[in-house]
Amino acid sequence: MNLNEKTIAELAELLETAELKAYEVTKITEAHPDMDWDDAYAIQAEILRRKLARGNRVVGLKAGLTSHGKMKQMGVTTPVFGWLVDYFSVSDGGEIRHADLIHPKVEPEIVFVTKKALSGPGCHIGAVLAATDFVMPGIEVIDSRYKDFKFDLKSVIADNCSSTRFVLGGNAVPVTGLDLRTLGVVMEKNGEPVAIGAGAAVLGHPAAAIAELANHLGARGEEIPAGTTILSGGVTEAISVAPGDHINLRIQQLGSVSVRFV
Repeated sequence: MNLNEKTIAELAELLETAELKAYEVTKITEAHPDMDWDDAYAIQAEILRRKLARGNRVVGLKAGLTSHGKMKQMGVTTPVFGWLVDYFSVSDGGEIRHADLIHPKVEPEIVFVTKKALSGPGCHIGAVLAATDFVMPGIEVIDSRYKDFKFDLKSVIADNCSSTRFVLGGNAVPVTGLDLRTLGVVMEKNGEPVAIGAGAAVLGHPAAAIAELANHLGARGEEIPAGTTILSGGVTEAISVAPGDHINLRIQQLGSVSVRFV
């Protein structure tokens, strides 16, 4: 690590305040070009510590930048990982106030819920599938706190991977008999298809993203507990939304989920 505790705390306060008050900031690597990966995850952890101290609860984990389309869109080559807290959760068919966010975008996700703990190193797709209770469709709303939604990998990790809201719905389907790679995904905005893909867009197999998360945590002496909800990463590029937009996601064999921006 190259940043001291004081700087990490200051950057965490900067980013969390930007999230809570919905305004843009300059990506933090411009002022701190020497920050490393451990610094970035330490800032992310400090933001979570601040939320937990105010009574928020962790309700899930997420992988980000896991599809080739999303990596190309953001100009990066490595997945990133973050956490989800209680107030990020929006009910299926619910509403999100656009003014509470900065420049939100939506992406379609295959969501995993575990029945057994997963740990690395050495976690693989087979272990993930064996530990999965069920999968379901989810819409993740991402909202980078950085100006013009432009960032580098260390800056976005520190910003908890642009996390802000998520919606779960559809059916809770066991993975037995499902080929998650070939599940068709269609996301519609105001009734018109805006993103189409298949599960294989996420690292070749969505469970690979969960395995990478388990290995990432394992390197830090942590694991994915049983009963954890995990967003495996956007299947397609993220789609911008405006007030009045209605988003509906359909995933083959898993059903549909929707949300409206007001």
